[in-house]
Amino acid sequence: MSDTDVRAEVAAWWATALSQIEPGTITLRDHPIQDLIGSASVVDVLWLLLRGRLPHPREASLLEAALVAGVDHGPHAPSIASARMAITCGVGLNNAIANGVNVLGDVHGGAGQQCAELLFAIDERRRSGTELEIAVAEVADAYRREHSQYLPGFGHRFHPVDPRSAPLLALTDAAVRDGIVTGRHIEAGRALEQHLNIGRDRRIPMNVDGATAIIYAELGFAAPLARGFFVLSRSIGILAHAWEESQQGRRIKGPIPPTIAPAYLGQP
Repeated sequence: MSDTDVRAEVAAWWATALSQIEPGTITLRDHPIQDLIGSASVVDVLWLLLRGRLPHPREASLLEAALVAGVDHGPHAPSIASARMAITCGVGLNNAIANGVNVLGDVHGGAGQQCAELLFAIDERRRSGTELEIAVAEVADAYRREHSQYLPGFGHRFHPVDPRSAPLLALTDAAVRDGIVTGRHIEAGRALEQHLNIGRDRRIPMNVDGATAIIYAELGFAAPLARGFFVLSRSIGILAHAWEESQQGRRIKGPIPPTIAPAYLGQP
């Protein structure tokens, strides 16, 4: 194999449509970085890299609202608590952030993706001719059989009513009225909430994961990106908490104060 062939093979190995980096040149999706600096927001560039175009201002504002909603939930959240503990062990901010991000899994951090998958499944049935209520019931029943009785995106262990849901849904409704998004997924999300509460005396409302899943679905993002967006969003709060903890001078902070001993379950 000639040097030219080797170079071509290596270049093809890492071929990408996202960026072109050469001496004196940085281009993101055909946009020179110097044209983006000062004119595009982080959300604009996030959209550009994922979708290959810059967003409409209303699309960008809707995506930004969803990202803002998931930034922080205090040390109650394991992703925050683990980062705060990590930073007291002498690691850097990057390690603390990674520590927090690494606990974002199916249970803590995955509900947005799971709810988006439900919304897309409902929409697929509707496009094949199934009525909305029937599609919702089929998808909900299938999820309960295969996974859990708890539908992702509804209810909250801490908030009787999640304060983030209503403003996110209001922004989505406005985007539907203005023709920015179709409204199919917010309609499905509300129908899913209604189905979930049939026969219940105590209502289970939609939470932030359900509302953001609706936004990501309405904006046309694949379900796995809902989790990616949550990770990006929560990383901001993780950074802030890790930094705050690092300024307090505490060393080797555990999950409970040292004055409290864990209950011993063995023989006395």
